[in-house]
Amino acid sequence: MSYVDGFVLAVPKAKLDAYKALARKAGAVWKEHGALAYAECIGDDVPYGELTSFPRAVQAKEDEVVVFSWVVYESRAARDSIMAKVMADPRIEMDPASMPFDGKRMIFGGFEAFVEL
Repeated sequence: MSYVDGFVLAVPKAKLDAYKALARKAGAVWKEHGALAYAECIGDDVPYGELTSFPRAVQAKEDEVVVFSWVVYESRAARDSIMAKVMADPRIEMDPASMPFDGKRMIFGGFEAFVEL
């Protein structure tokens, strides 16, 4: 079974084009280093729930959109190796000041797949 990293974040609408450019570059780097798949999705039907929801989880503001993304790897070991290469790659800018979103509100984690159809 594969291994998946998942991400949910809020991106200001005014910075969406910059985020899309960053995502395209990041996806190419992840794939170059061995990721099997890379996806970035803009929230289209993500209502603000009374108790829980994607917007609540990332404290999305009125002028922000929710982005859901994931990266698929062959295994956890492959993910750890690929992630180390990605984080060391100079094409990936990790400076919070240059990011087109607030990284402190990003939710992320690694998941072991148990059903794949």
